[in-house]
Order: sequence, then C-alpha cells, then structure tokens
Amino acid sequence: MSAPTRAELTPDADGVLYTYGGDEWIVVQLAEAMSLSVNLRAQAITRRIGELRIPGVTEICPANAAYMVRIDPDVVHPRAMTERLREIATEVGDAEDFVLRTRITDVPVLFRDEWTHSALMRFRDRHQTPELTDLEFAAQLNGYADVDSFIDAIVGAPFIVSMTGFVPCVPWGYQLVPPRRQIEVPKYVRPRTFTPERALGWGGGFTAIYPVDGAGGYQLFGICPGPIVDATQTLPDFRENYTYYRPGDLIRYRPIDRSEYDAIRATVGDRSFRHHSAELEFVPRDWFAEPDATVRRLCEVLDAA
Repeated sequence: MSAPTRAELTPDADGVLYTYGGDEWIVVQLAEAMSLSVNLRAQAITRRIGELRIPGVTEICPANAAYMVRIDPDVVHPRAMTERLREIATEVGDAEDFVLRTRITDVPVLFRDEWTHSALMRFRDRHQTPELTDLEFAAQLNGYADVDSFIDAIVGAPFIVSMTGFVPCVPWGYQLVPPRRQIEVPKYVRPRTFTPERALGWGGGFTAIYPVDGAGGYQLFGICPGPIVDATQTLPDFRENYTYYRPGDLIRYRPIDRSEYDAIRATVGDRSFRHHSAELEFVPRDWFAEPDATVRRLCEVLDAA
C-alpha cells in the first residue's frame, strides 16, 4: 500500500476525516468534539459494519467521536474499504432513527468509601484543591450546594457506555441528560500512581470504572462492589467473555451503604454474583425529543426486571 496522499488526509465536506494507520487500520474521525449524537452515529456505523460481515474486516472499534476498522489488506484494499465506509456513513445518516438494541445494568456504588478516600488523600499534592475531597471539589465546581445533591445528580439519570478502553475493559459513561445539566470536572493536575480496583472516577464529561488497581487521574467518587472483569471466567456473567461492558450499554448508578456493599462482595467471593440488567431498545430520536421521559422509561424496564 502506498502512503496516503494529502487529499486523503483532508476532511470530507461533512467534516469526517478518514486516515490510515499502517496497512491494516482505517481511523475515522466523525467530529472533533464528543457529543451524544456523534457517539451514537459512531455506534450505528460500527454496528452496521458488523452486520454486513464485509470480507477483510477483522476488527471494529467504536470510540467517543470516532471509530477504527482493522482490515486484511490481502483481502480488501484500504482505499476500497474507505469508500465502502463512506457509503455506510451515508446510509446511516444522523443515526437519530437508529434503534440501539442493548441492555441497562444496575451498578451499586458506595460513595465516600474508605478505599478511594484513602487513595485520593495520598495524592492531594497533585490536585487542584488540596483542601477539598474530589467529591467536594466536583460538587462545588458544578454549582451544587453540597455533596449529597451532587450525588443525587449522578444517580438521577443513566449513562451510555460511549467506548471501552485506555486500561483494557474500562467503560466510559456519558450521562443521558441535556447538555446544560452535564457534569464536567478536570482530571488531576498530575496523575496518581495508585487507584483502587472498581473505583468510580470522573474526568471531563465521563465516568469510568477502574477494572484493576493502577494509576489514574480521574476524580474519585466511590467504589463499585461488582467486578467488571473476571480473568478466571468463573462468575456467571463472564462465562462467554472475561469483560462485562460493551459500547452502547446503559449504566444506572445506585447509591448503597456499607452493609449492602459487603453483602454484594460476599456473593463475588462465593462466585454467585450476577449483574442486575435488562434488555431493551434505545431510540436516540425519542431521547432528543423527550430526554427525561425517555430516561424514566428506560429505568422502569430495569426496575421491572
């Protein structure tokens, strides 16, 4: 394959940029900024690519405002594949009529827990406001009167998993609320060298659940008792795949106390743990027309499951 020309590195008339990563990867940037409409378009396009089972396509990876496709260049030429991707993008359009067949999962969270509190206190020298906890900082920055009302906002509407990655299996969650109600917080000034497994963090406009202990720079709000990875694949939800979340999944965070946290951890220990989830269809046009009413209907499906 010859090197891409300057024309191939120029966005299309609709602002979409197609570029190549070596001989095998095509990277498609749908927009410079993440938004729910852009992410849903990425998910609609990548799901359509999967449905078509195009010869030569070996991997499909949706992201926040982009997606990647890996191909076998001995089967399909990258430029021919790029033209096929353009055709699919035209077919999908703005994706507002796209029907996302997905699931919504209840995710218990112990906010203000001892483990994330211990971690964040170790690294106050790397934080914007060393005198405040991460929850206090985020609540104040977003105009909430106190931490309790801030937590109410977090659990008040579900999140869509816009992509998975960075640390393998991390689900990035974007809340299904209108832009004026979106919570945004900066990452730490300098990253931590430790974050506890299953910590719930927030950076920019996204939540993230850390699957394992490790470094990180997101603000730490709490900890989830349920695992999101199981390398042994002995838990029922992980028999087919050692990861749980997929792009397009919906997450509803739910505050719990320490006794419920301990009870859930006990089910992880005896290998009986199951995520509480429900299958459903999410239609973007419904949410854009009536966001709060659509969110209520989504949560009612979960509550009835």
